[in-house]
Amino acid sequence: MYGTEFYQRKVSYKTSDGNTINTDKTYADLIWESAIYSGVSPYHLASRIRQELGSFLSNPSISGTVDEYEGLYNFYNIGATSSTEYLGAVKNGLKFAKDGKGASLTERENLFLPWNTPERAIKGGAVFIGSSYISVGQNTLYLQKFSVNTNYPNKLYWHQYMTNCLAPYNESARMYNAYKDNGMLDSSIGFLIPVYENMPEIMKESPKIDDSLFIDDIKSMYANVTTTLNVRSGPGTDYEILTSIPSKTVVTRLKKGTQEGETWDKIKLENGAVGYVFATYLAEVIQPQWELSFDSSLHVEGNKISGLPWETSTVSNITSLVSTNLQISFENTNQNRIGTGSKLILSNASGNKVHKYEFVLYGDLDGDGLINSKDLLILQKHILEIKPLEGIYYKAGNLSKNGNPPSSLDMLKLQKHILEINYIEQ
Repeated sequence: MYGTEFYQRKVSYKTSDGNTINTDKTYADLIWESAIYSGVSPYHLASRIRQELGSFLSNPSISGTVDEYEGLYNFYNIGATSSTEYLGAVKNGLKFAKDGKGASLTERENLFLPWNTPERAIKGGAVFIGSSYISVGQNTLYLQKFSVNTNYPNKLYWHQYMTNCLAPYNESARMYNAYKDNGMLDSSIGFLIPVYENMPEIMKESPKIDDSLFIDDIKSMYANVTTTLNVRSGPGTDYEILTSIPSKTVVTRLKKGTQEGETWDKIKLENGAVGYVFATYLAEVIQPQWELSFDSSLHVEGNKISGLPWETSTVSNITSLVSTNLQISFENTNQNRIGTGSKLILSNASGNKVHKYEFVLYGDLDGDGLINSKDLLILQKHILEIKPLEGIYYKAGNLSKNGNPPSSLDMLKLQKHILEINYIEQ
């Protein structure tokens, strides 16, 4: 993560009167001891220090020589808010290192303030990160930057550790390399991943990518290589490899352009992942003219199909409502019944999938193609916040089709349907 020289270096520091103190402990010792004391992962502490301080041994936050703040250290840049003053952010961080910016005596004792030695600064900062972020639900790098944990609504949106939007990405990459270098990738690791609804199909680019250099050029392409083709997170070999695809794999090119003089294509894989490949390694798929139309009874919006005849939503019946020269197949059906979450797959003569649609059967909340009391129970659990509906099933629960969360009004519609009083309009 820092290199062997960092871990092996003995800690020495300046006191407030300018004297140099040499110790027998290494920085690795201090990080490890702080991790044990605070309960925060040592990999997290090391990556956070690296993220905040950059070139470790030259950052003024840990030099101990900043005017008016001699002998103070802040390894995590806690409290180092932005300022237009020269070294303003550093000085704000060192103000915190002095007394927690007016913290109580108890709080100063808990955080080992003042941070007048590297040991006190690294340990006290670890306690701060653990108590102020990890223990209150912001227990991932992402959540420390983007405070979206609804279990703690008083901290929503504003309680962020840093302003750098790329920090979670950079730190997680360093932590990954640390685990990899120590042979720990096979360890059991839990991931907490926020899932947002109604997100755009194509994710936003890294701020480092100049999108103005790319133009839209949507075409079916294939990997024109002998073995595999690397798909990267950005247009350049310095970006990480997201995955590798086999030779002849068909992808959709979204954009083409240049970055730093090299020609790259932005592509979308069949599983929806988006990345970049060197343009030379792609070739255009020559397709026959495709024909595709749907019966007017079906409602097609993007890649979603509704308007299913709920009494007869069978594979054979839905097939008869699709006119195409492509091959038709279905996924996620229940004994040939099509319900919420079932998929229509259209493939060309070579067997390559060229279109995929997902069905919505309003009122069918378990995907079995039927609308009955089981779905009513599922909707009740959602409304009572026992087990929330997600994804396509959330959409199927909004029987009113008003864009609002499924509610008691939708439950009433579902009950009337089951009792054959008033059928759900698909």
